[in-house]
Amino acid sequence: MKNNLGLKELSDKELQERLEAEQMQLVKLKINHAVSPLENPNILRTTRKNIARINTEITKRQMSSDNSKVE
Repeated sequence: MKNNLGLKELSDKELQERLEAEQMQLVKLKINHAVSPLENPNILRTTRKNIARINTEITKRQMSSDNSKVE
């Protein structure tokens, strides 16, 4: 797996900030790609996957905290 983002070491606040930054980057890339083609359009895919990885880590943390509250 190519998950070199180091998401597990980040705090919840840092994860949220990273998610917002990645989403902003994706919007900018899409706008730039609409105006003129990107040199490497695969960066759009990579950015979307990074957003998904961050969302997965956030969800996993929420699920584990919910499970610990139930016990």
